[in-house]
Amino acid sequence: MQSAEKRTVSARIDFRVNRELKEVIERAAIVSGQSLTDFAVTALLQSATEVLERQERTRLSDRDRDAFLALLDSKAEPNAALKRAAKRYKKQHR
Repeated sequence: MQSAEKRTVSARIDFRVNRELKEVIERAAIVSGQSLTDFAVTALLQSATEVLERQERTRLSDRDRDAFLALLDSKAEPNAALKRAAKRYKKQHR
């Protein structure tokens, strides 16, 4: 990940924290060998990326949701490929 100083700076985020929290963050930045700004930007970006990835993994489109629910409601029996896949899974996860 690029440091904040190497990126083109075109926007600003301002927020306040209490003194104790700032001291902890500053210590972490020093231990990491980063400036406070680089540390904060890196941590915020990492957290934001993780939140968005979790949200994307669990979000279904309306069409996908409807198809999934229809499969749950159907009386269809598993086909041969699904049965083979289930056996492989059980064998690998014992």
